[in-house]
Amino acid sequence: MVGARGLSLLLLVFPTISNARPDTVVRINQAALRYVSDIGKAPLQQALQIMVPPLFDLDKDSEVLQVTRIQILSVHVPSLHLQFIPEFGVHLSAAANFTFKVFRVTEPLELTLPVVLQAEAHVTQDSIGTPVVSISACSSLFGTATVPDGKDSPHPTLLARVQTHIQTTMGSKLCLSVSGLVQEFNVHLGTLIGLTPVGPESQIRYSMVSTPTISSDSISLDIDATLFLLGKPIVLPANAIPFVLPWHAGAKDAMATVGLSQHLFDSALLLLQKAGALNLDVTGQLNSADNPLNTSELGQLFPEVARQFPEPMPVVLKVRLGATPVATLHTNNATLRLQPLVEVLAMASNSAFQSLFSLDVVVNLNLQLSVSKTKLQGTTSVLGDIQLAVVSSNVGLIDPAQVHLLMGTVFEKPLLDHLNALLGLGIALPGVVNLCYSDPEVFVQEGYVVISSRLRYQR
Repeated sequence: MVGARGLSLLLLVFPTISNARPDTVVRINQAALRYVSDIGKAPLQQALQIMVPPLFDLDKDSEVLQVTRIQILSVHVPSLHLQFIPEFGVHLSAAANFTFKVFRVTEPLELTLPVVLQAEAHVTQDSIGTPVVSISACSSLFGTATVPDGKDSPHPTLLARVQTHIQTTMGSKLCLSVSGLVQEFNVHLGTLIGLTPVGPESQIRYSMVSTPTISSDSISLDIDATLFLLGKPIVLPANAIPFVLPWHAGAKDAMATVGLSQHLFDSALLLLQKAGALNLDVTGQLNSADNPLNTSELGQLFPEVARQFPEPMPVVLKVRLGATPVATLHTNNATLRLQPLVEVLAMASNSAFQSLFSLDVVVNLNLQLSVSKTKLQGTTSVLGDIQLAVVSSNVGLIDPAQVHLLMGTVFEKPLLDHLNALLGLGIALPGVVNLCYSDPEVFVQEGYVVISSRLRYQR
Protein backbone atom coordinates (compact mmCIF):
# COMPACT_ATOMS: atom_id res chain seq x y z
CA MET A 1 0.00 0.00 0.00
CA VAL A 2 2.94 2.34 -0.64
CA GLY A 3 1.03 4.30 -3.26
CA ALA A 4 -1.97 4.81 -1.01
CA ARG A 5 0.26 6.29 1.66
CA GLY A 6 1.21 9.06 -0.75
CA LEU A 7 -1.46 10.00 -3.22
CA SER A 8 -4.42 9.13 -0.97
CA LEU A 9 -4.21 12.69 0.29
CA LEU A 10 -5.94 13.59 -2.96
CA LEU A 11 -9.34 12.77 -1.53
CA LEU A 12 -8.81 13.43 2.21
CA VAL A 13 -12.12 11.99 3.28
CA PHE A 14 -14.77 9.91 1.52
CA PRO A 15 -16.83 8.07 4.16
CA THR A 16 -20.25 6.47 3.68
CA ILE A 17 -23.59 8.05 2.86
CA SER A 18 -26.24 8.38 5.60
CA ASN A 19 -28.69 11.20 4.97
CA ALA A 20 -29.04 14.36 2.95
CA ARG A 21 -28.07 16.87 5.59
CA PRO A 22 -24.46 18.08 5.63
CA ASP A 23 -23.10 18.94 9.06
CA THR A 24 -19.58 19.36 7.77
CA VAL A 25 -18.00 20.60 4.56
CA VAL A 26 -14.44 19.72 3.56
CA ARG A 27 -12.84 21.68 0.76
CA ILE A 28 -9.45 20.81 -0.71
CA ASN A 29 -7.75 23.27 -3.04
CA GLN A 30 -4.99 23.30 -5.62
CA ALA A 31 -2.34 23.94 -2.95
CA ALA A 32 -3.17 20.52 -1.51
CA LEU A 33 -2.73 18.95 -4.95
CA ARG A 34 0.71 20.57 -5.24
CA TYR A 35 1.63 19.02 -1.90
CA VAL A 36 0.35 15.65 -3.07
CA SER A 37 2.29 16.06 -6.33
CA ASP A 38 5.46 16.48 -4.33
CA ILE A 39 5.09 13.54 -1.96
CA GLY A 40 3.43 11.36 -4.60
CA LYS A 41 6.52 11.07 -6.77
CA ALA A 42 8.09 8.29 -4.70
CA PRO A 43 5.06 5.93 -4.71
CA LEU A 44 4.55 6.60 -8.42
CA GLN A 45 8.19 5.71 -9.10
CA GLN A 46 7.75 2.43 -7.27
CA ALA A 47 4.49 1.65 -9.08
CA LEU A 48 6.24 2.11 -12.44
CA GLN A 49 8.86 -0.53 -11.62
CA ILE A 50 7.38 -3.18 -13.89
CA MET A 51 8.63 -6.31 -15.61
CA VAL A 52 9.68 -5.97 -19.24
CA PRO A 53 9.32 -9.18 -21.26
CA PRO A 54 12.41 -10.36 -23.12
CA LEU A 55 13.00 -9.56 -26.77
CA PHE A 56 13.02 -12.62 -29.05
CA ASP A 57 14.98 -12.19 -32.23
CA LEU A 58 15.89 -14.71 -34.95
CA ASP A 59 19.50 -14.52 -36.11
CA LYS A 60 19.38 -14.43 -39.95
CA ASP A 61 22.77 -16.11 -40.39
CA SER A 62 22.46 -18.99 -37.94
CA GLU A 63 18.65 -19.08 -37.75
CA VAL A 64 19.01 -19.40 -33.97
CA LEU A 65 16.44 -17.72 -31.77
CA GLN A 66 18.18 -15.14 -29.60
CA VAL A 67 16.70 -13.98 -26.32
CA THR A 68 17.54 -10.49 -25.08
CA ARG A 69 16.58 -9.78 -21.48
CA ILE A 70 15.62 -6.22 -20.57
CA GLN A 71 15.53 -5.00 -17.00
CA ILE A 72 14.46 -1.66 -15.51
CA LEU A 73 17.32 -0.47 -13.34
CA SER A 74 15.63 2.66 -12.04
CA VAL A 75 12.70 4.99 -12.50
CA HIS A 76 12.93 8.67 -11.70
CA VAL A 77 9.86 10.91 -11.69
CA PRO A 78 11.17 14.50 -11.83
CA SER A 79 7.72 16.03 -12.15
CA LEU A 80 4.18 15.12 -11.19
CA HIS A 81 1.37 17.57 -11.76
CA LEU A 82 -2.23 17.21 -10.60
CA GLN A 83 -5.07 19.48 -11.66
CA PHE A 84 -8.79 19.46 -10.92
CA ILE A 85 -11.13 18.71 -13.81
CA PRO A 86 -14.43 20.53 -13.16
CA GLU A 87 -17.37 18.20 -12.50
CA PHE A 88 -15.19 15.16 -13.14
CA GLY A 89 -12.08 14.49 -11.07
CA VAL A 90 -8.35 15.01 -11.33
CA HIS A 91 -5.94 15.16 -14.28
CA LEU A 92 -2.49 13.60 -13.78
CA SER A 93 0.58 14.47 -15.79
CA ALA A 94 3.96 12.96 -14.96
CA ALA A 95 7.39 12.82 -16.52
CA ALA A 96 9.36 9.65 -15.85
CA ASN A 97 12.90 8.76 -16.86
CA PHE A 98 13.56 5.02 -17.17
CA THR A 99 17.00 3.45 -17.10
CA PHE A 100 17.15 0.00 -18.71
CA LYS A 101 19.78 -2.69 -18.82
CA VAL A 102 19.74 -4.75 -22.01
CA PHE A 103 21.55 -8.06 -21.67
CA ARG A 104 23.25 -8.82 -25.00
CA VAL A 105 25.51 -11.71 -25.95
CA THR A 106 28.54 -9.48 -26.28
CA GLU A 107 28.09 -7.11 -23.35
CA PRO A 108 25.18 -5.47 -21.49
CA LEU A 109 23.78 -2.25 -22.85
CA GLU A 110 22.40 0.59 -20.73
CA LEU A 111 19.66 2.86 -22.09
CA THR A 112 17.66 5.79 -20.79
CA LEU A 113 14.16 6.45 -22.03
CA PRO A 114 11.91 9.42 -21.10
CA VAL A 115 8.16 8.83 -20.86
CA VAL A 116 5.31 11.28 -20.30
CA LEU A 117 2.20 9.87 -18.63
CA GLN A 118 -1.21 11.49 -18.91
CA ALA A 119 -4.25 10.21 -17.02
CA GLU A 120 -7.68 11.33 -15.92
CA ALA A 121 -9.10 10.07 -12.62
CA HIS A 122 -12.88 10.09 -12.29
CA VAL A 123 -14.31 10.60 -8.78
CA THR A 124 -17.70 8.96 -8.24
CA GLN A 125 -19.66 7.03 -5.60
CA ASP A 126 -20.64 3.39 -5.56
CA SER A 127 -24.01 1.93 -4.59
CA ILE A 128 -23.30 2.11 -0.85
CA GLY A 129 -21.98 5.64 -0.99
CA THR A 130 -18.27 5.03 -0.71
CA PRO A 131 -15.98 6.95 -3.06
CA VAL A 132 -14.66 5.29 -6.18
CA VAL A 133 -11.72 6.69 -8.08
CA SER A 134 -11.08 5.20 -11.50
CA ILE A 135 -8.80 5.94 -14.41
CA SER A 136 -11.05 6.81 -17.34
CA ALA A 137 -8.28 7.72 -19.78
CA CYS A 138 -4.54 7.12 -19.84
CA SER A 139 -1.74 7.46 -22.35
CA SER A 140 2.03 7.15 -22.39
CA LEU A 141 4.23 9.14 -24.76
CA PHE A 142 7.73 7.73 -25.21
CA GLY A 143 10.71 9.87 -26.05
CA THR A 144 13.90 8.77 -27.78
CA ALA A 145 16.12 6.18 -26.12
CA THR A 146 19.70 7.31 -25.53
CA VAL A 147 22.92 5.80 -24.22
CA PRO A 148 24.51 7.46 -21.17
CA ASP A 149 27.56 9.62 -21.83
CA GLY A 150 30.77 7.64 -22.06
CA LYS A 151 29.03 4.43 -23.12
CA ASP A 152 29.42 2.85 -26.54
CA SER A 153 26.35 3.25 -28.72
CA PRO A 154 24.82 0.11 -30.18
CA HIS A 155 23.99 -0.29 -33.82
CA PRO A 156 21.05 2.01 -34.69
CA THR A 157 19.02 -0.97 -35.87
CA LEU A 158 19.40 -2.73 -32.51
CA LEU A 159 18.61 0.46 -30.61
CA ALA A 160 15.47 1.04 -32.67
CA ARG A 161 14.38 -2.59 -32.25
CA VAL A 162 14.86 -2.48 -28.47
CA GLN A 163 13.00 0.82 -28.15
CA THR A 164 10.10 -0.43 -30.27
CA HIS A 165 9.90 -3.55 -28.11
CA ILE A 166 9.88 -1.49 -24.91
CA GLN A 167 7.18 0.84 -26.20
CA THR A 168 5.02 -2.00 -27.45
CA THR A 169 5.20 -4.04 -24.27
CA MET A 170 5.27 -1.24 -21.70
CA GLY A 171 2.68 1.23 -23.02
CA SER A 172 -0.37 -0.48 -21.58
CA LYS A 173 1.49 -1.75 -18.51
CA LEU A 174 2.37 1.77 -17.39
CA CYS A 175 -1.29 2.75 -17.47
CA LEU A 176 -2.19 -0.44 -15.61
CA SER A 177 0.34 0.53 -12.94
CA VAL A 178 -1.27 3.93 -12.55
CA SER A 179 -4.69 2.29 -12.40
CA GLY A 180 -3.40 -0.15 -9.79
CA LEU A 181 -2.13 2.75 -7.73
CA VAL A 182 -5.59 4.30 -7.87
CA GLN A 183 -7.13 1.00 -6.77
CA GLU A 184 -4.91 1.15 -3.71
CA PHE A 185 -6.49 4.51 -2.99
CA ASN A 186 -9.91 2.90 -2.98
CA VAL A 187 -8.80 0.14 -0.61
CA HIS A 188 -7.11 2.68 1.62
CA LEU A 189 -10.14 4.96 1.63
CA GLY A 190 -12.37 2.00 2.42
CA THR A 191 -10.76 1.81 5.85
CA LEU A 192 -12.36 5.17 6.64
CA ILE A 193 -15.77 3.55 6.83
CA GLY A 194 -16.46 2.93 10.49
CA LEU A 195 -16.74 4.56 13.86
CA THR A 196 -14.11 6.73 15.52
CA PRO A 197 -14.22 6.79 19.33
CA VAL A 198 -15.29 9.97 21.06
CA GLY A 199 -15.47 8.48 24.54
CA PRO A 200 -15.65 5.04 26.18
CA GLU A 201 -19.20 4.44 24.92
CA SER A 202 -19.55 6.98 22.12
CA GLN A 203 -18.36 7.29 18.53
CA ILE A 204 -18.58 9.56 15.51
CA ARG A 205 -18.99 8.55 11.88
CA TYR A 206 -18.59 10.85 8.91
CA SER A 207 -20.48 10.02 5.73
CA MET A 208 -20.80 11.68 2.35
CA VAL A 209 -24.14 13.28 1.57
CA SER A 210 -23.68 13.72 -2.17
CA THR A 211 -21.22 13.42 -5.01
CA PRO A 212 -18.24 15.77 -4.55
CA THR A 213 -18.47 19.18 -6.18
CA ILE A 214 -15.36 19.75 -8.27
CA SER A 215 -14.34 23.08 -9.74
CA SER A 216 -11.16 24.14 -11.54
CA ASP A 217 -9.42 24.93 -8.26
CA SER A 218 -11.00 22.77 -5.53
CA ILE A 219 -13.04 19.74 -4.57
CA SER A 220 -15.81 20.24 -2.01
CA LEU A 221 -17.39 17.44 0.02
CA ASP A 222 -20.71 17.70 1.83
CA ILE A 223 -20.49 15.39 4.82
CA ASP A 224 -22.90 14.25 7.50
CA ALA A 225 -21.52 13.61 10.98
CA THR A 226 -23.43 11.08 13.05
CA LEU A 227 -22.67 10.65 16.73
CA PHE A 228 -23.48 7.39 18.50
CA LEU A 229 -23.99 6.54 22.15
CA LEU A 230 -24.07 2.84 23.02
CA GLY A 231 -24.56 2.11 19.34
CA LYS A 232 -27.58 4.39 18.97
CA PRO A 233 -27.39 7.58 16.89
CA ILE A 234 -27.86 10.97 18.50
CA VAL A 235 -30.78 12.52 16.65
CA LEU A 236 -31.68 16.20 16.65
CA PRO A 237 -34.53 17.85 14.74
CA ALA A 238 -33.47 18.17 11.10
CA ASN A 239 -32.10 21.50 9.97
CA ALA A 240 -34.54 23.44 7.83
CA ILE A 241 -31.63 24.86 5.82
CA PRO A 242 -28.63 22.66 4.93
CA PHE A 243 -25.27 23.96 6.00
CA VAL A 244 -23.36 25.69 3.19
CA LEU A 245 -19.75 26.75 3.60
CA PRO A 246 -19.10 30.07 1.85
CA TRP A 247 -16.48 29.88 -0.87
CA HIS A 248 -14.45 32.70 0.65
CA ALA A 249 -14.31 31.05 4.10
CA GLY A 250 -10.98 30.37 5.76
CA ALA A 251 -7.41 31.48 5.17
CA LYS A 252 -6.16 32.05 1.64
CA ASP A 253 -2.95 30.02 2.11
CA ALA A 254 -4.70 26.92 3.46
CA MET A 255 -4.65 23.55 1.71
CA ALA A 256 -7.85 22.32 3.34
CA THR A 257 -10.85 24.18 4.72
CA VAL A 258 -13.28 22.40 7.04
CA GLY A 259 -16.62 23.93 7.98
CA LEU A 260 -18.43 22.66 11.09
CA SER A 261 -22.10 23.56 11.48
CA GLN A 262 -24.03 24.55 14.59
CA HIS A 263 -25.89 21.25 14.23
CA LEU A 264 -22.67 19.30 14.80
CA PHE A 265 -21.92 21.19 18.02
CA ASP A 266 -25.49 20.66 19.23
CA SER A 267 -25.21 16.92 18.55
CA ALA A 268 -21.88 16.66 20.35
CA LEU A 269 -23.20 18.45 23.44
CA LEU A 270 -26.33 16.31 23.49
CA LEU A 271 -24.11 13.24 23.32
CA LEU A 272 -22.04 14.44 26.29
CA GLN A 273 -25.16 15.21 28.27
CA LYS A 274 -26.82 11.86 27.52
CA ALA A 275 -23.62 9.98 28.32
CA GLY A 276 -23.39 11.71 31.69
CA ALA A 277 -19.88 12.85 30.83
CA LEU A 278 -20.60 16.38 32.06
CA ASN A 279 -21.74 15.22 35.50
CA LEU A 280 -19.26 15.31 38.37
CA ASP A 281 -18.99 15.00 42.13
CA VAL A 282 -16.95 17.64 43.94
CA THR A 283 -15.37 16.40 47.14
CA GLY A 284 -12.63 17.54 49.48
CA GLN A 285 -10.24 16.18 52.03
CA LEU A 286 -11.82 16.30 55.48
CA ASN A 287 -8.56 17.01 57.27
CA SER A 288 -7.39 19.67 54.82
CA ALA A 289 -6.94 23.07 56.42
CA ASP A 290 -8.44 24.93 53.46
CA ASN A 291 -11.28 22.54 52.63
CA PRO A 292 -14.70 24.20 52.97
CA LEU A 293 -16.50 21.02 51.94
CA ASN A 294 -17.29 19.78 55.43
CA THR A 295 -20.17 20.37 57.80
CA SER A 296 -18.10 22.48 60.19
CA GLU A 297 -17.32 25.04 57.49
CA LEU A 298 -20.90 25.03 56.18
CA GLY A 299 -22.18 25.34 59.75
CA GLN A 300 -20.55 28.78 59.98
CA LEU A 301 -22.73 29.89 57.07
CA PHE A 302 -25.87 27.92 57.87
CA PRO A 303 -26.56 27.38 61.60
CA GLU A 304 -28.93 24.47 60.97
CA VAL A 305 -26.05 22.52 59.44
CA ALA A 306 -24.02 22.98 62.63
CA ARG A 307 -26.97 21.83 64.71
CA GLN A 308 -27.60 18.69 62.66
CA PHE A 309 -23.90 17.83 62.37
CA PRO A 310 -22.06 18.64 65.61
CA GLU A 311 -19.07 16.60 64.39
CA PRO A 312 -17.26 17.47 61.13
CA MET A 313 -18.50 15.31 58.27
CA PRO A 314 -17.57 15.29 54.57
CA VAL A 315 -19.69 17.28 52.12
CA VAL A 316 -20.19 16.44 48.45
CA LEU A 317 -21.48 18.61 45.61
CA LYS A 318 -23.33 16.36 43.18
CA VAL A 319 -23.45 18.17 39.84
CA ARG A 320 -25.91 16.79 37.31
CA LEU A 321 -26.91 18.22 33.93
CA GLY A 322 -30.53 17.50 33.16
CA ALA A 323 -30.65 20.15 30.43
CA THR A 324 -28.52 19.95 27.32
CA PRO A 325 -25.68 22.52 27.21
CA VAL A 326 -26.06 25.23 24.61
CA ALA A 327 -23.24 26.38 22.33
CA THR A 328 -23.60 29.77 20.66
CA LEU A 329 -21.44 30.69 17.69
CA HIS A 330 -21.04 34.35 16.81
CA THR A 331 -18.31 35.96 14.75
CA ASN A 332 -15.03 35.61 16.69
CA ASN A 333 -16.92 34.44 19.76
CA ALA A 334 -17.99 30.98 20.94
CA THR A 335 -19.78 30.50 24.25
CA LEU A 336 -21.17 27.57 26.19
CA ARG A 337 -24.08 27.69 28.62
CA LEU A 338 -24.53 25.02 31.31
CA GLN A 339 -27.53 24.69 33.59
CA PRO A 340 -26.72 21.99 36.14
CA LEU A 341 -28.61 21.01 39.26
CA VAL A 342 -26.19 21.02 42.18
CA GLU A 343 -27.16 19.02 45.23
CA VAL A 344 -25.19 19.58 48.44
CA LEU A 345 -24.99 16.43 50.55
CA ALA A 346 -23.33 15.58 53.85
CA MET A 347 -22.35 12.16 55.16
CA ALA A 348 -24.44 11.17 58.16
CA SER A 349 -23.25 9.00 61.04
CA ASN A 350 -24.52 5.84 59.31
CA SER A 351 -22.31 6.62 56.27
CA ALA A 352 -25.36 7.50 54.15
CA PHE A 353 -25.49 10.88 52.46
CA GLN A 354 -28.15 13.37 53.51
CA SER A 355 -29.30 16.19 51.24
CA LEU A 356 -28.72 19.62 52.76
CA PHE A 357 -29.99 21.78 49.90
CA SER A 358 -30.08 21.89 46.10
CA LEU A 359 -29.47 24.68 43.61
CA ASP A 360 -30.30 25.49 40.00
CA VAL A 361 -27.09 26.92 38.55
CA VAL A 362 -26.44 28.77 35.30
CA VAL A 363 -22.82 29.02 34.13
CA ASN A 364 -21.82 30.95 31.02
CA LEU A 365 -18.46 29.97 29.60
CA ASN A 366 -16.12 31.31 26.98
CA LEU A 367 -15.18 28.50 24.57
CA GLN A 368 -11.81 28.55 22.86
CA LEU A 369 -11.43 26.04 20.03
CA SER A 370 -8.19 24.58 18.67
CA VAL A 371 -7.02 21.71 16.48
CA SER A 372 -4.36 19.17 17.40
CA LYS A 373 -3.35 16.77 14.62
CA THR A 374 -6.78 15.39 13.66
CA LYS A 375 -8.93 16.47 16.59
CA LEU A 376 -10.97 19.52 17.48
CA GLN A 377 -10.38 20.48 21.11
CA GLY A 378 -11.75 23.12 23.46
CA THR A 379 -10.96 25.00 26.65
CA THR A 380 -13.37 27.03 28.76
CA SER A 381 -13.32 29.92 31.21
CA VAL A 382 -16.17 31.42 33.20
CA LEU A 383 -17.91 34.49 31.77
CA GLY A 384 -19.36 36.83 34.35
CA ASP A 385 -20.95 35.64 37.59
CA ILE A 386 -22.40 32.22 38.23
CA GLN A 387 -26.18 32.49 38.55
CA LEU A 388 -28.03 30.32 41.03
CA ALA A 389 -31.41 29.79 42.66
CA VAL A 390 -32.30 27.65 45.66
CA VAL A 391 -34.52 24.71 44.65
CA SER A 392 -34.93 22.99 48.02
CA SER A 393 -33.45 23.11 51.52
CA ASN A 394 -33.40 20.78 54.51
CA VAL A 395 -31.39 23.22 56.63
CA GLY A 396 -33.76 26.16 56.82
CA LEU A 397 -33.55 29.47 55.02
CA ILE A 398 -30.66 29.76 52.56
CA ASP A 399 -29.06 33.14 51.95
CA PRO A 400 -28.28 33.26 48.17
CA ALA A 401 -25.34 35.60 48.79
CA GLN A 402 -23.68 33.08 51.10
CA VAL A 403 -24.32 30.24 48.68
CA HIS A 404 -22.86 32.31 45.87
CA LEU A 405 -19.67 32.77 47.89
CA LEU A 406 -19.51 29.04 48.54
CA MET A 407 -19.99 28.14 44.86
CA GLY A 408 -17.29 30.54 43.75
CA THR A 409 -14.89 28.90 46.21
CA VAL A 410 -15.51 25.20 45.71
CA PHE A 411 -17.50 24.79 42.48
CA GLU A 412 -15.94 26.91 39.73
CA LYS A 413 -12.42 25.40 39.58
CA PRO A 414 -13.49 21.71 39.73
CA LEU A 415 -16.08 22.40 37.02
CA LEU A 416 -13.53 24.05 34.73
CA ASP A 417 -10.96 21.32 35.38
CA HIS A 418 -13.53 18.67 34.51
CA LEU A 419 -14.78 20.43 31.37
CA ASN A 420 -11.33 21.26 30.08
CA ALA A 421 -10.11 17.69 30.60
CA LEU A 422 -13.18 16.42 28.76
CA LEU A 423 -12.97 18.90 25.88
CA GLY A 424 -9.22 18.41 25.72
CA LEU A 425 -9.78 14.81 24.62
CA GLY A 426 -11.20 16.28 21.43
CA ILE A 427 -13.45 14.98 18.72
CA ALA A 428 -12.07 13.48 15.51
CA LEU A 429 -12.26 15.61 12.38
CA PRO A 430 -12.61 14.13 8.89
CA GLY A 431 -9.30 12.67 7.81
CA VAL A 432 -7.33 9.69 6.55
CA VAL A 433 -4.76 7.56 8.31
CA ASN A 434 -1.43 9.31 8.93
CA LEU A 435 -2.75 12.67 7.74
CA CYS A 436 -2.55 15.58 10.16
CA TYR A 437 -3.78 19.14 10.04
CA SER A 438 -0.68 21.35 10.09
CA ASP A 439 -0.60 24.95 11.35
CA PRO A 440 -4.40 25.04 11.68
CA GLU A 441 -6.37 28.23 12.25
CA VAL A 442 -9.86 28.21 13.75
CA PHE A 443 -12.35 30.93 12.84
CA VAL A 444 -15.71 31.26 14.60
CA GLN A 445 -18.41 32.65 12.35
CA GLU A 446 -22.12 33.26 12.79
CA GLY A 447 -23.56 29.79 13.24
CA TYR A 448 -20.54 27.75 12.15
CA VAL A 449 -16.82 27.20 12.67
CA VAL A 450 -14.13 27.15 9.98
CA ILE A 451 -10.81 25.34 10.23
CA SER A 452 -8.13 26.38 7.75
CA SER A 453 -5.05 24.24 7.63
CA ARG A 454 -2.12 22.96 5.71
CA LEU A 455 -1.65 19.21 5.51
CA ARG A 456 1.16 17.02 6.79
CA TYR A 457 1.51 13.34 5.97
CA GLN A 458 3.32 11.22 8.55
CA ARG A 459 4.69 7.87 7.40
